[in-house]
Amino acid sequence: MKPIVICGPTASGKTDLALSLARQTGGLILSADSRQVYKHLTIGTAKPQGTYQNGLYTVDGVPYLLVDFVEVTDTFNAGSFCARVREIAAQFPDKPLIFAGGTGMYLHAYFVGMDDLPPSTEKSRAQLTTLLAKYGKEGMHQLLAQKDPDSAAQIPPGNIQRTMRALELCLLTGKPASELKSGAFFELPDPEQSHWVYLDWDKDLLNARIAARTEQIFDGMCAEAHALLAQGFDKDIPALKTLGYPQAVAYLQHALSRAQAVADVALKTRQYAKRQRTWFNRYTQAQRLPLNAPQDFDTKKLTQAVLARVSK
Repeated sequence: MKPIVICGPTASGKTDLALSLARQTGGLILSADSRQVYKHLTIGTAKPQGTYQNGLYTVDGVPYLLVDFVEVTDTFNAGSFCARVREIAAQFPDKPLIFAGGTGMYLHAYFVGMDDLPPSTEKSRAQLTTLLAKYGKEGMHQLLAQKDPDSAAQIPPGNIQRTMRALELCLLTGKPASELKSGAFFELPDPEQSHWVYLDWDKDLLNARIAARTEQIFDGMCAEAHALLAQGFDKDIPALKTLGYPQAVAYLQHALSRAQAVADVALKTRQYAKRQRTWFNRYTQAQRLPLNAPQDFDTKKLTQAVLARVSK
């Protein structure tokens, strides 16, 4: 069976549908979530609760891979994701692969390919460090806006990692990073090689799900952030840049009230969901599952709908 890709915005139910499909097909799940890879971040990343069985992270009897294996101080990118997926596919050649996640760049990189961009160098990293010390985080985004307005418009001001990578590409190539994206970036996955499924929620319903989930998980995120800070980790480590955790840290440090922090997490999550919808809407080959009422999210019926299309 060709791989199935369950995609959509955050809080759309990708994990639940993936688990249902895996049980029906005997497959294994590969998380395509750039934040679920981190150890110690479970609640705020909506990482499914599982245990290790025979060395594999397993959720309700289903192998659920590419979660909970990256140290909080390390970085993980699309290239890392592709390498890991190839290893897993080679290790389990007879298992149906079910991808579930909202990190569109990872999925696109694996199924379509990545643009041939230059890697970081010791010199470019040193230049970035000097610039960061001079301008600060906000100033770095302003600098990017001067050099590459298109990239700056797509990168949130608080995302220092993406800001610095875009600036680094400017330094390495002498061109705006936005001009380097061509070829594979604009291609679509081959429908003969993979079956994509998009969870198409009504916007207001999705926002309500986001609000409810944010309120439900915020205290748990604070506990996870507190545990990392108590171990001596800096608040600027890659893991704590995950959506929601900066607000949790701000609340712990009394820079925000709980109500302010929760409201800001919900706002940032809605904005992230909007960017995800924009990204995934271009995949015209995807099977769209319209979800216009809460009862439309019936995993049994949705699973049947997906498998009916895959088997054609």
